[in-house]
Amino acid sequence: MNTKEKLYLVLAEKLEAQFVNVKDESAKHSEHPGAKESEGGHYQIIVVSRQFEGKTHLERHRLIYGILQLDFGKQIHALAVKTFTPEEWHRTPQ
Repeated sequence: MNTKEKLYLVLAEKLEAQFVNVKDESAKHSEHPGAKESEGGHYQIIVVSRQFEGKTHLERHRLIYGILQLDFGKQIHALAVKTFTPEEWHRTPQ
């Protein structure tokens, strides 16, 4: 299982997410300084979960980073995160 698939499964399970989208953007960053030395990839994620209700954006990001730090270590170099509650997601143009 690759990192993208693992990210999807871990986030879906641990956040009981209604929607998870993981995009591997590592190829876009292959020429950046330090990219060749980095062990991890660049990912963009969108997560919709009831667990975000009542939490600030910072608290949501901390929750995600806490989950991923335990499971991924150095497999992730950069992560762009967008989080939504189900209600926010339904109000957001897709």
